[in-house]
Amino acid sequence: MKAIKLSVPIFFILFSTVFLIASFNLPKANLGNPNAPIYFPAGLSIIMLLFSVIYLFQELKKLHKENKYIKEMLSGRTPKLIGFTLLLGIIYSFIFERIGFLSSTIIYLGALLFYINGVKKWMVNIIVTIVFSFISWYAFSVLLGVSLP
Repeated sequence: MKAIKLSVPIFFILFSTVFLIASFNLPKANLGNPNAPIYFPAGLSIIMLLFSVIYLFQELKKLHKENKYIKEMLSGRTPKLIGFTLLLGIIYSFIFERIGFLSSTIIYLGALLFYINGVKKWMVNIIVTIVFSFISWYAFSVLLGVSLP
């Protein structure tokens, strides 16, 4: 999460720096002030660079405060849910072509719902799995005309 929050201002700092350097390489004007074509892009990139640096410092300050919340979030069931969902997604991608859309979606969604909701809600898990799978198959195959495996 830190990398995502910090990557946006870092990207714009780099982008505005490259834009500023490129604006100084623009050709000079033949009439009037020779540096006139440089003023607007250079000013714009300086403003963007300034706001990006301010945004980076704000995000660093927030991350320092949120660090304890991130540790609490990652200590519970969340990492297991993320890992299991990724594992099921990989399995789903391998069985999708072999057994088809409908069967693989029922297996994937059923396994995911049983892991999240537990066995006690087995009826809801099965109904949601079958209804969602058939509705999505109908929407893609019949209504949109997309051929599914």
